[in-house]
Amino acid sequence: MTRVLVVNHDIDLADQEVDSLRRRGYEVKECLGPIGASCPILSHQPCELAAWADVLVYDAWATGEPEGVQALIEGLRHLHPDVPVVLSASGMEPDWIAIAGTNRITPLVGSPSGQRLADAIEASLVSAAQEERGSVTL
Repeated sequence: MTRVLVVNHDIDLADQEVDSLRRRGYEVKECLGPIGASCPILSHQPCELAAWADVLVYDAWATGEPEGVQALIEGLRHLHPDVPVVLSASGMEPDWIAIAGTNRITPLVGSPSGQRLADAIEASLVSAAQEERGSVTL
């Protein structure tokens, strides 16, 4: 069973995402992120919840501002480089998004409906596996 951490500043939307993913067979934990509590990632410390997860689903407004989420994602990539990240953005996709390399994420622009969210999670896992295979040298 794939373990997913959902981080969203909107508790109602987070609850909907969690319920939808659980119905699809994912094991899910929820976090309000830096808005709801202190965030170890922004303090340059590993996050137990992120380390637990197979994939992270973050809201583009998780910190309350677009620039803050960039720092959060960069911290996640630095401290938990092997855990794929899906970044949901209900509006425009942030222009700093990298879909390959060290800071790679899987963007999900628009409504994070259950199926679209599950598809983005699966795509992020496939992308991470492909990146890992590409970095293995024989």
